[in-house]
Amino acid sequence: MKQKTLQSAFSLSGKGLHGGKNVTITCCPTEANHGIKFQRIDIENQPVIDALASNVASTNRGTAIKNYNGDTVHTIEHLMASFAALNIYNVLVQIDGDEVPILNGSAQPFTDAILQSGIKELDAEQEVLTLRDIVRIEDKECDVEMLAIPAENFSLSVYVDYKTKILGQQHHQINSLDNFATEIAPCRTFCFLHEILPMMKLGLIKGGDLENAIIYVENDISSEEKTEICAFFNKENIDVTQQGTLSTRELLFSNEVARHKLMDIVGDLALVGQPINAQIIARCPGHAYNTQLAKKLLDIVKKEKTSPFFDLTKEPLFTIEDIKRKLPHRPPFLLVDKIIEMTETRIIGVKNVTMNEPHFVGHFPEQAVMPGVLIMEGLAQAGGVLVLSTVPDPENYLTFFMKMDKVKFRKKVVPGDTLVYEMVLLEPIRRGICHMYGKAYVNGTVVAEGDLMAQITKDK
Repeated sequence: MKQKTLQSAFSLSGKGLHGGKNVTITCCPTEANHGIKFQRIDIENQPVIDALASNVASTNRGTAIKNYNGDTVHTIEHLMASFAALNIYNVLVQIDGDEVPILNGSAQPFTDAILQSGIKELDAEQEVLTLRDIVRIEDKECDVEMLAIPAENFSLSVYVDYKTKILGQQHHQINSLDNFATEIAPCRTFCFLHEILPMMKLGLIKGGDLENAIIYVENDISSEEKTEICAFFNKENIDVTQQGTLSTRELLFSNEVARHKLMDIVGDLALVGQPINAQIIARCPGHAYNTQLAKKLLDIVKKEKTSPFFDLTKEPLFTIEDIKRKLPHRPPFLLVDKIIEMTETRIIGVKNVTMNEPHFVGHFPEQAVMPGVLIMEGLAQAGGVLVLSTVPDPENYLTFFMKMDKVKFRKKVVPGDTLVYEMVLLEPIRRGICHMYGKAYVNGTVVAEGDLMAQITKDK
């Protein structure tokens, strides 16, 4: 899957939910690997805030992010859900206030605007988080549980129970984000009347109205409360519908609340910064728990960037016999046992280190340690397989070292270790010169790395 951004910029304006001030966002296309960032253009120096779970500042009635200076943007979850649903993770959102406009209380205006602006595919691969272990968030006192379970694709199941007669128990499940625009995006935010009255008195939800939220009425409304509500919403009269809401609009779905909570999860998990292959199960979620899960997943992403996972159990792409047909090296100087992955610019090789290696006879025989130069040689041989795979007759070529630079040995390698070689081509091969960077791992930890340059020549 390729990274994506917007085809063209678009702007939307409206009131912030809590401050009630008019605000405009302009969403702009970016280059690859930019990420989603918010820029406060109403502040001096126009500070930028990365939309990442590590920058979450608040989860009170919405998700807010801030940078190291404390510059904040509130209520980002509906916009973020729209980006994530369309696999867009490269956008600059310029905003002239501290709240994303609430608009109609759903993600639909954002989703529609994105689709109208168009989606551009970028010339870079989109990284996707694929889990190896279950990740759990739990709060037994609040009956909350969220699970992220390893899976080949994304799915999300949400169950909510507010212990109220008016809502009862609701559930919704999706097996992909393909129908987000029609099945999830239109679902509006919601709250209970007994939650609104205190917020009104605190000067909050100034941008709220009966069109951008579903307001559920659990208890009878007193005449005094009705007067306050009418004044707040600038209505002469207000009645409770048969559905138990104050909204002037019909519910779109009988489980619109569960669908909206699902939307919030999609938006909050977008703060991981990349798509997620996992089965997400959420019981009674909220922004605080959603973002806790996002933080745990983001930690996994950061860890894997420094300590990637290699599946050593899968079928080799090249066996030792295949390697011998590509390289002129032979035991005891053939230091790659198999190749498990290869693309046009990257290769992963494996070497099982055993006590039978001849160099252990004389290299610290009482405490066997694999010579660092042989680790670099193993890296070079893996790189040689990648480079020689570009020619039709690799058996007729030789590869010679030209330079090693920035070589570092970080940890000793001993018998019983399994070395994983990762070689990445830094630039296209020109005139037989290949420039690569290599890392050698043991148990996910870098043991050696370096910048390598070699030349491939015809064996005369």
